[in-house]
Amino acid sequence: MTGIDKIEEFKDYLSNEGLKFTRQRRTIAEVFFQADGHMSLTDLLTMAQEDAPSIGYATVYRTMKLMADGGFADAHRFAEGGEVRYEPAVEGGHHDHLICLQCGVIVEYEDHEIERLQEAVAKRLGFEIAHHRHEIYGRCVKVNCEELKKRS
Repeated sequence: MTGIDKIEEFKDYLSNEGLKFTRQRRTIAEVFFQADGHMSLTDLLTMAQEDAPSIGYATVYRTMKLMADGGFADAHRFAEGGEVRYEPAVEGGHHDHLICLQCGVIVEYEDHEIERLQEAVAKRLGFEIAHHRHEIYGRCVKVNCEELKKRS
């Protein structure tokens, strides 16, 4: 699904919720769906203000909350006390994260063996998994942090 399709779905979602799809919300949605990586509210505000200088932090905050509530965005707080970062929701898929404590780079990965092991542990302990997050924190070891930032 393209960014344009997601924007139209978000517009429909807002309409169904009795909310308006304003020009500012459209700009924020466009910036969000076109951006790469995990965006903070500050990142989104800065990028949205390039197109619409009148957009404020509160508007970005409320729009991203609506996007998360509607299943269009996933919110992550990767570090204790850190900023919430948003990424487009993964449709029918799942990925996990490696987070460098030194440079802050976030690397997404998928590993079917880890998923299989999590399911096995849950089953063994009598749990049925509803959802989960797997985040690994460490430091870039084999690769220079700056080089990793360029790749993510």
